[in-house]
Amino acid sequence: MTDTRNYMVAETLRDGTSVAVRAIRADDSSAILAAFGGLNRESIYTRFFTYKKDLTETELRQLADIDFEHVVALVVTTGTGEGEKLVGGGRYCSEAPLATSRSAEWAFITADEYRGRGIASLVLRHLVKIGRDQGLLQFEADVLAQNQAMLAVLSRSGLAIRQRREANVLHVYLSLNGNAEG
Repeated sequence: MTDTRNYMVAETLRDGTSVAVRAIRADDSSAILAAFGGLNRESIYTRFFTYKKDLTETELRQLADIDFEHVVALVVTTGTGEGEKLVGGGRYCSEAPLATSRSAEWAFITADEYRGRGIASLVLRHLVKIGRDQGLLQFEADVLAQNQAMLAVLSRSGLAIRQRREANVLHVYLSLNGNAEG
């Protein structure tokens, strides 16, 4: 079983940039705030489905201080130590403990300056590996129909996908075992 709390893997982005994919830590709050501050309006909207200028204390705590029993969260960073910069991340969560759940909701975000370098695909690959190891059968999420970048990541993932559309939102199911359930 994967040790999700201490997960850390060195990777290389499509453009040759060296990054680390690691478990989020409670002390990542300031890095999350800095990364959020660098997002443009549309990036915020496609992730949170609303325009917002700041994260509340509650939102920040929910993003950084997780239990790894209901949530698995990974960040992608460049640099190390004081020079470490958070450039993206993703997570999945379930209301039931992940050890007994078969489905989890996922979400991603990538810093605007790092878009198009493969961060979402990289994070998805790691989350799928961990999810399968935990016995999950599918990920699901709501994706804005206009979020073509995320839809492209999903279509290139190699996972079986099923979608249900409601107005401008697609409810997307990603099968981790080959069959799109939901």
